Amino acid sequence: MNWKDRQVLVTGAGGFIASHLVERLVNDGAHVRAFTRYNSRNDVGMLKLIPPNVFSKLEIIRGDLRDVEAVRSAARDVDTIFHLGALIAIPYSYMNPREVIDVNIMGTMNVLMAAREHKVRRVVHTSTSEVYGTAQYVPIDEAHPLQGQSPYSASKIGADKIAESFYRSFEVPVITLRPFNTYGPRQSMRAVIPTIIVQALTRDEVKLGSVDPSRDFTFVTDTADGFMRVAEADNVLGQEINLGNDNTIRIGDLVDKIFAIIGKTPKVVIDSQRVRPGKSEVMKLWASNQKARELIGWEPRISLDEGLRATIEWISAHIDLYLPDQYTV
Repeated sequence: MNWKDRQVLVTGAGGFIASHLVERLVNDGAHVRAFTRYNSRNDVGMLKLIPPNVFSKLEIIRGDLRDVEAVRSAARDVDTIFHLGALIAIPYSYMNPREVIDVNIMGTMNVLMAAREHKVRRVVHTSTSEVYGTAQYVPIDEAHPLQGQSPYSASKIGADKIAESFYRSFEVPVITLRPFNTYGPRQSMRAVIPTIIVQALTRDEVKLGSVDPSRDFTFVTDTADGFMRVAEADNVLGQEINLGNDNTIRIGDLVDKIFAIIGKTPKVVIDSQRVRPGKSEVMKLWASNQKARELIGWEPRISLDEGLRATIEWISAHIDLYLPDQYTV
């Protein structure tokens, strides 16, 4: 697709993945409306870290996904909606499940209602690998059962099903993408890779939750590429599509890999406040990306070692953005 002069709405635009997607869209010529959650600090999240020549081209819209009128207004005259807006932190969902469910499910419904009203060409709805819960078989394909092992994952299952229902009931042209564990520059310490890197760079010990779970990590530019591809692909409407490396690594082994790249071996300390409840912890995620390869021609290009080096380099250059001693939920 030629994105030049196309009007695009990105919800959750201040987030980690979304900021990279916004940058890619602008560089490809799209006019981007960046929908960010209002706050009195005028904070635009990770968008403040994109190149100034890209940021200057954005149309920033502040609001709340739960506000029907705000979402309806943002979606007017839009060709494509990339819906990434959500409350995504699993520990936060233990603390405030009602807010997480309200934002993630009702916010998604508002986006779909606006897309239906304005006859938007395509909606790319963002899911998560967390909807699968602990793998019942590997690699995990899109037919794998869904399991709500946290309020967050349950909220995303609900949002995915709302998206499915709007496709089946009203023919809203929506596709659901399920990124597995995305990482890279600009990611906060809410995620495990920056948590390890920041502490390893600045401390003699690294505090973590459980090191036994395994995850399938995808570099953020590869994830953004998947969003771009699915927005223009044929024969994908109503589908769910995984974005992952078709590989997995135990967190403890990931720690060793990061330490080796940095050239330090801090002490690893298991911090009880970072450990998920036993029945809530997802022990293994390992993506099948066969469907993404077949339907949208997507495959990851950045290896884990290459991506970790790039992430370590970026975090090292921006270490002042992080608070190593603070546990980010």
